[in-house]
Amino acid sequence: MASDLHRKEQLPNLTAAIVATYTKEDRINHLGHCPLPKYEVVVGILDDLKDILYPGFRRREGLHIGNVTYHVGNLIDGLHDKLTQQIARALQHEDRVRNRKSECENQVDYEAKGQAIAIHFLEQIPRLRKMLATDVEAAFDGDPSVSSRDEIIFCYPGLEAITVYRIAHALRELGVPFIPRMMTEWAHQQTGIDINPGASIGEYFFIDHGTGVVIGETCDIGERVKIYQGVTLGALSFPTDADGQLIRGQKRHPTIEDRVVIYANATILGGKTVVGAESIIGSSVWITSSVAPKTTVVLEKPKLRVRLPDEMAPEANYQI
Repeated sequence: MASDLHRKEQLPNLTAAIVATYTKEDRINHLGHCPLPKYEVVVGILDDLKDILYPGFRRREGLHIGNVTYHVGNLIDGLHDKLTQQIARALQHEDRVRNRKSECENQVDYEAKGQAIAIHFLEQIPRLRKMLATDVEAAFDGDPSVSSRDEIIFCYPGLEAITVYRIAHALRELGVPFIPRMMTEWAHQQTGIDINPGASIGEYFFIDHGTGVVIGETCDIGERVKIYQGVTLGALSFPTDADGQLIRGQKRHPTIEDRVVIYANATILGGKTVVGAESIIGSSVWITSSVAPKTTVVLEKPKLRVRLPDEMAPEANYQI
């Protein structure tokens, strides 16, 4: 017992040593600044939005045409307040980082901007529902194992990732910093599908199975595109300036035109790479240059050698 007390006496010194690392030059603390967007509130916003986008499928049961207006109105009212506050925090943080504005000044101005953006975003919900309805149809039409659209909405990680992406992309298009990436990284954790909110993705988009899919920030994806698990739509290289710093804001990721199918574990890289409409990209291919429309790209069939134990007859060994 005495030795335990002696060890606990060291804790104030340990605490002081840790706090001593919290300096002005420290890049991994956020001390003395205005509050950042709150992760749990942002995730709660996603849950509220999914209740509106897919009414009756999520948290609230017993909805019907007689009570759904009250339910949606209540959610919209709460979302207005949550979005206003979280967007205001994100805007103020962005100003601090980019423009070195003083801390916690003009909070009323940020709140006003946040409210205006929140309302513009909420006005887009009907459009988002129409887009997501096409994504559900793409999954239903593209997967013979599914028995109903309800199964897709309940069970498919691809639709979950696409739903969060479409919400995050809409916010990013309205100039909201920080929060869209928080949303898509949360979806990445939940589904294993990594879609940057900056990507542009057309209607009727289907991700089958999904785990390991990566879609980069400057990807342009057309309509009726279908991709499978493990697909990477990434950057070929990262250009740097004379000081070796990354040059940001350039197109680094490929363009996938309409009605393209990309099979499992294919990798397509580069901002100048265009996969033409109605092409088929086979499994495990590596593409760094453009593909003409209506082209099929596959690997040549590899040889599989089967080696049996030494005690068995040599002629039993064979190739496939």
